[in-house]
Amino acid sequence: MEKLLFVAVSLALALPAHATSIYKCVKGDKIVFSQISCPKDFNQHQVTYQLGITTETSSEANENARDPLQALLNQSSISKEKLLQLIDSELYRLKQENSYYDILRTSERQKIDRKRYWQKQAKDDPEFVAQLQEMNNHFDGLININLASIKLLTQHQTQIEAESAEQSSSQAAASSLP
Repeated sequence: MEKLLFVAVSLALALPAHATSIYKCVKGDKIVFSQISCPKDFNQHQVTYQLGITTETSSEANENARDPLQALLNQSSISKEKLLQLIDSELYRLKQENSYYDILRTSERQKIDRKRYWQKQAKDDPEFVAQLQEMNNHFDGLININLASIKLLTQHQTQIEAESAEQSSSQAAASSLP
């Protein structure tokens, strides 16, 4: 009976302390935080806290939820110029990431070399060679993934540019007809 009472009291004390959800009510430049739902004339954002992570969800976001990847795949939602711009920015990001991987590889190589030096190992020591090979395989894998993405994006970019050139030439030909 004591254990049951202890569990009941523990739960009663723990539940209010873990109120993980509050509401952020927004109207114009006025923001109010509340533990109950917002009045109808306010925009409501639910703020939840769970396992150290705070998440804010807008009540309006659920009504107009639209998958951005699906919008890109449809290609009807954005212009070809915007799509080309997005592809260019992603190509640039992937190239920068590959440069970053090269810098990280150099840093890791220096770290492994220092470790080898202080452990007084030879440059042909099997453990040292294995560490270098593992590190090189890791970074080569990351770079190859990015290179494959770059190749695919470049193909899409070329295809879109060809379609755009074809459309503009056919429009020019149609406009020159009397």
